[in-house]
Amino acid sequence: MQFAYLAGLIFSIIGLGLFDWKFKLGFSTNKKAATLATLLPLIFFLIWDGAGIALGIFFRGETSHLTGILVAPELPLEELFFLFLLNYTTLTIFIAVKRIVAKR
Repeated sequence: MQFAYLAGLIFSIIGLGLFDWKFKLGFSTNKKAATLATLLPLIFFLIWDGAGIALGIFFRGETSHLTGILVAPELPLEELFFLFLLNYTTLTIFIAVKRIVAKR
């Protein structure tokens, strides 16, 4: 159970990647733009998390589902994967909705 959350995040990223590839939405059409559109917000959210941790607002809860690997104090490894998934999902939905609206 220790790697359950990380495994779920990786599974979701792979599934989203397959969806992206099938419908030619993000990384499958423009790798550079998709990289910028996912990594820049990821960096912003990491800074946001860092500020929240420094202010004592955010903290890592104890659970058996996390690996226990920290990339910074109170910042678990899984947070990086979660933030990437969050941004990749947003990018994919944005492009899909944009195409649907353009067809109407």
